Amino acid sequence: MDNQQQNIESQEQNQIDFQKVFECLKKHKKLYIKVLPIVFVVACIIMISLPNKYTCEVLLAPELSTRRSTASISALAQQVGLKMGSGTLGNTEALYPTLYPDLINSSDFKVSLFNVPVHKKDSARIMTYYDYLKNEQKSPWWSLAINSVGSFFSSLISEEEDASVDDERPLDPFQLTKAQTNIVKSLEKSIVCEVDEKTLEISITVTDQDPLICATMADSVQARLQDFIAEYRTKKAKVDLVFNQNLYAEAKERYHKARLEYAAYADANQDMVWATDRIKLMDLENEMQLQYESYRTITQQLRAAEAKVQEDTPSFTTLQSATVPVKKSGPKRTKIVLVMVFLAFIGTSVWILYKEDQLKPLLGLS
Repeated sequence: MDNQQQNIESQEQNQIDFQKVFECLKKHKKLYIKVLPIVFVVACIIMISLPNKYTCEVLLAPELSTRRSTASISALAQQVGLKMGSGTLGNTEALYPTLYPDLINSSDFKVSLFNVPVHKKDSARIMTYYDYLKNEQKSPWWSLAINSVGSFFSSLISEEEDASVDDERPLDPFQLTKAQTNIVKSLEKSIVCEVDEKTLEISITVTDQDPLICATMADSVQARLQDFIAEYRTKKAKVDLVFNQNLYAEAKERYHKARLEYAAYADANQDMVWATDRIKLMDLENEMQLQYESYRTITQQLRAAEAKVQEDTPSFTTLQSATVPVKKSGPKRTKIVLVMVFLAFIGTSVWILYKEDQLKPLLGLS
């Protein structure tokens, strides 16, 4: 009997009295009047300090040949433990579309973007992309304050002369300066490449503070990626083409020389009496014919090498080209301010309930 009465009393104590909770919150309404406007003003100041950002997206679809498609299927089959013919697997490309994001994230590719000429939407002044990232980026006031304090302490530790010399050093992808390294790291967030593993659709997204530069860099990244892939896949074919071009030039020169020698000897010995003259003319004619056959064969090889370069050159279908964005992609100032005010309301309410000893019953604690 006593146990039942104790359980009933404990249940009554654990029940939430919403009216009492509301009265406690209402009693401290002046605190809400103080806190919420302050949080709202601070949130607005923070949001105004954040620069606008624009996003441009480019969509590509690589056109894979039958040989390349078979190679990709073989590679996938090998991953799940299936074995296919060695001849098929031997054609597997080392640079598959799923590796394109790693290529764009590489330092070499990002450094190659530094010299791209750009200009802001509200200005006609041409500058390199590196100069724009280094000198034209807007930052919130607290970032400038933090950077100033960090620069002050770093100047006390390191020599100022070494830092200035380091900044003036020419661009070298093998040995980047500290400023160049920071810019390369910042590009990891502003330039993003994603590949759909099912459809192999390539998405290149560029985010920047200026809409025109955003679209310009999206188009530049697309073009440089295509050029890199084309150079990679046609590298061996181009080497063979240059080799055949040299053979073609040499064969053409030998054939032209043999033809001139034959014509000159035939003109000088039109009335041939001696057999040695006729034999000499026959030898020159055979040599000319031999050089002609060599010249014709190498010409066919040259045409085949040119066709091979064209065959290995990859093609991409542009599903969505780069366009200058009209609307900013961020920051979502209104939503962020409302979230901050809501969190301030929740935090203030929790503090009031804790002060009024109503938090434990609300959480179901004895």
